[in-house]
Amino acid sequence: MKVLFTINYGKEKFDKIRELGYDVIHYSEDSIENNEDVNTADVLVTYNPFERLDISKMKNLQYIQTTSVGIDQLPKEEVLKRNIKIANNRGGYSVPIGESIVLYILEIYKNSAKFFKQQQNKEWKMDFSVSELYGQRVGFLGTGTISSEAAKRLKAFGVEIWGVNTDGSSKKYFDKCFATEDMNIVFEECDIVVVAMPSTKSTDGIVNKDMFKLMKDGSVFINVGRGNTVNQKDLEECVEKFRGVALDVFESEPLNKDNKLWECENVIVTPHNSWVSDKKQRENI
Repeated sequence: MKVLFTINYGKEKFDKIRELGYDVIHYSEDSIENNEDVNTADVLVTYNPFERLDISKMKNLQYIQTTSVGIDQLPKEEVLKRNIKIANNRGGYSVPIGESIVLYILEIYKNSAKFFKQQQNKEWKMDFSVSELYGQRVGFLGTGTISSEAAKRLKAFGVEIWGVNTDGSSKKYFDKCFATEDMNIVFEECDIVVVAMPSTKSTDGIVNKDMFKLMKDGSVFINVGRGNTVNQKDLEECVEKFRGVALDVFESEPLNKDNKLWECENVIVTPHNSWVSDKKQRENI
């Protein structure tokens, strides 16, 4: 069985897979194209080569393993037509993204951007507008592995954790959980709202102006899930009501240089980077 990797995991790991009896080939994702070697692969381990790679020409392809949690980048029509099995990397990024969520919250509550600017200007000036995280209420849209890892860490700060999932079922580390149809309660009552939902038909644009209007003035909004779960135009219109906003994902990436979010002093923009880890959990497929 031939396995095609579009990410280079190194000779040592590839050799271990070869020892299991697999024929391993590697083509870089940014330069891959269909050829006889590629087209005869049975398994594809990849992120998103599909602008360059036409899987309809890969007649032996039976299985796709994504290195991402989301699978919205897959050519679904071809996958469904041929009944190609797919698997995602659920849990592979939960720890680094969970840590990033905590980082974003603390950066906002402790005014770290302001202090950094003061340091650049060699300015010694105390700031009495920093806040404690203790006693705050954090709401997560999505109670999967990413939210759970963040919630576990936030518990140490003495916060109350609420979550939203499909049916409102109870989850470890969450003090309360609500069904999606009741998520307005989370927007109304929480001091911090974190979006960590997958991209599906039902979540597309689920966070919009109506939800933002429910949130407290001076609250915090974070999105580390999928860019299309949040109506970005609505967020841009409402951004001034927030103490802070942290965004690692956007409707269109990279974020257009003309977008107002770059210039907002209360907004943290990171380039879809929250999953990165020196531990490389993404390799533990």
